[in-house]
Amino acid sequence: MDISVIVPLFNEAESLPELHSWIKKVMEANNFTYEIIFVNDGSTDESWNIIEQMSKENECVKGIKFRRNYGKSPALYCGFKAAQGDVVITMDADLQDSPDEIPGLYKMITDDGYDLVSGYKQKRYDPLSKTIPTKLFNATARRISGIHNLHDFNCGLKAYKKAVVKNIEVYGEMHRYIPYLAKNAGFTKIGEKVVHHQARKYGKSKFGINRFFNGYLDLITLWFLTNFGKKPMHVFGFIGSIVFFIGFIALCWLIGDKAMALYRGDYGDLLSNHASFFIALAAILLGSQFFLAGFIGDLLARQSPNRNDYKIEQEIRIDDKL
Repeated sequence: MDISVIVPLFNEAESLPELHSWIKKVMEANNFTYEIIFVNDGSTDESWNIIEQMSKENECVKGIKFRRNYGKSPALYCGFKAAQGDVVITMDADLQDSPDEIPGLYKMITDDGYDLVSGYKQKRYDPLSKTIPTKLFNATARRISGIHNLHDFNCGLKAYKKAVVKNIEVYGEMHRYIPYLAKNAGFTKIGEKVVHHQARKYGKSKFGINRFFNGYLDLITLWFLTNFGKKPMHVFGFIGSIVFFIGFIALCWLIGDKAMALYRGDYGDLLSNHASFFIALAAILLGSQFFLAGFIGDLLARQSPNRNDYKIEQEIRIDDKL
């Protein structure tokens, strides 16, 4: 099979027939063998009934129905798991992503050798309240991920080699960072294609302003897991040791200074009357807690069933040579 098109959706009944017809037209015009996997993320409208009807009319239409709304990342995860095409293409169901981009995306994967190609909606039909936070978000994502050639990490229109979607785990709300997940799995040839962005034709956006805050939190989580997920002691232990050392040195200096004062007969105030004494104690306690957090995190990481989960691209076995 040439292409698997994965369409996650939530209450998009109005747009589904038009989207299906458009994708089918593009596939037939280019003689692609294909499947369309609609992932119904707990819709409360007629979306699933429409998907069932389309599957009767077109054997290439497949569907996955969630019992409730889980989110876009779980929908993509299940779609990736079911995909059979050599190239996997994801797009939103609201008709803002154009199926006419599919042949170009497919060519970049098959002919140009990209592992992943992300769409870039250079001209958008979104309000400033959405475009400005998006620009800030993408700038931060480029900086932290090290993928400097992508302008829009969160574009729903993307193309992947089959191996990419089978070797990454999209969970929580990590769909925004699929290029970062792919890079961490060893798929480093990541490209971008300027794609046409259309104004929403039906309904309204399902995403609120909170997605930007959640996006930053997810980015920090992913950065930490990427760099320290299997070695938390390296970050917590280091921070804890530094803070403990500073607090310990400060406490020793305060005790020494007080001892010298007593030796000279200057009894003065008690150490407990000085704020610096409690700051030093707090630093020692905080440093100890950081260190213990790193130690416990390391123990948990060693017990993780995925502690030795390394992505192997190719293997030559001695048995194969005999």
